[in-house]
Amino acid sequence: MAPLRVVAMLALLAILVLASAAWAGGTFQGVASCAGSTCHGRSEGDGKVVRQDELMQWQEPSSKGGAHSRAYSALTSPRGQKILSALGMGQGANASACLGCHATNAAVGERGPRFQLGDGVGCESCHGAASGWISTHYAVPATHVTNVAQGMIPLENPKARASVCLDCHFGSAKTGQFVTHSMMAAGHPRVAFELDLFSDLERHWDDDADYRQRKGRGDSVRMWAVGQAEAVQRSLSLFQQPQFASEGIFPEFYFYDCHSCHRSIDDQPNRARQFETNPGRPMPFGLPPYNDENIIMLSAVAQVLASGQASAFDSASRGFHTAMGQGRPQAVAAAGKLRAAAASLSSALAARAGNPDSAFTVIGAIAGKAVSPRFTDYTGSAQAVMGVDTLLNALVREGRITVGAATGIRANVNRAYAAVASPAGYDPPAFRAALGQAARSIEALR
Repeated sequence: MAPLRVVAMLALLAILVLASAAWAGGTFQGVASCAGSTCHGRSEGDGKVVRQDELMQWQEPSSKGGAHSRAYSALTSPRGQKILSALGMGQGANASACLGCHATNAAVGERGPRFQLGDGVGCESCHGAASGWISTHYAVPATHVTNVAQGMIPLENPKARASVCLDCHFGSAKTGQFVTHSMMAAGHPRVAFELDLFSDLERHWDDDADYRQRKGRGDSVRMWAVGQAEAVQRSLSLFQQPQFASEGIFPEFYFYDCHSCHRSIDDQPNRARQFETNPGRPMPFGLPPYNDENIIMLSAVAQVLASGQASAFDSASRGFHTAMGQGRPQAVAAAGKLRAAAASLSSALAARAGNPDSAFTVIGAIAGKAVSPRFTDYTGSAQAVMGVDTLLNALVREGRITVGAATGIRANVNRAYAAVASPAGYDPPAFRAALGQAARSIEALR
């Protein structure tokens, strides 16, 4: 590793350590504090350093990128009220089990004068409480380094971004940030996570020369790969905690693959069995399998970007699935081993230098002979097509594939999306065929 890179990495580590305490504290100033026309409240993205229309994009009513601003109002929508009523939670505005993700739910003593809970998931949910840096982050001689030291979360760092996003897009042990099986039974959408794709949906910055000078060049492959590793860690971390172990006499089914159980029931003797043997899950027939969508993706990326650790990770994964058929204590112990393997992979992937061919090789691994047989259930397949889509977009951004060529390939990717359009209509062989065709069409342009 070049000396300059070593110094830069050590400096970043030092910043992360110094800032960790700041991220946990501070006062939340509210969205209105960022909304001035000289700050982030312009109607057009024509700022000299940052776009300055970030607020407009955050609250765009017609796009998925505006979902954060709509999160609080979702609680009082007809669907939200129906869910809350089924759970006996009363009004959404006071539902502590929901506010951790449907709003920037700062403690009362941490709310500044312009803070509004009704803003939904505001700027500070992702960027951190602004009291330490809001008055100085734009002024000379402030830098991104000093901003982070004063409490701004370094979202350009894959691990830092994944940690923030996973709190709501998978769950955490914090109040109001865990979607239980009961919530999903009442109508809450199934939770899924893919870091780079979700980042693109919320993209309110330009990856231009100024951005790269301040924060470094973006790397979609690294962001996607580290996101998978961090998702595996978060899932297993929560699974190991006793408070998330069960709901009454049942295990907490949130951790399991929903659609392995939620399939049509037919008692006729000639019914077609929908179950497929999964080579990555050595467990007894009939048990609900752990939701391994991110585990499958991490296995694929390890094969090509961290091959020295791939075998150990796959062994830990098989051990975990085996333990699920043995008992809770064995499963918790095996989860710890798999979590450690995922953590090691996350660090290796985060430190890895960029390679223009990485997206091609990872796409090939996802659809390859070693991984594709594991796409027997809806969730893993949906994660796979999101991954291929994300990596295809990365190839276009990097100039490895032209926009015109990507448009031609998009038809194959869309066929893979169509195969997972609905859990009820999911067909594993059809999906594997569509994903394989999409991967081959991308590889042909290498």
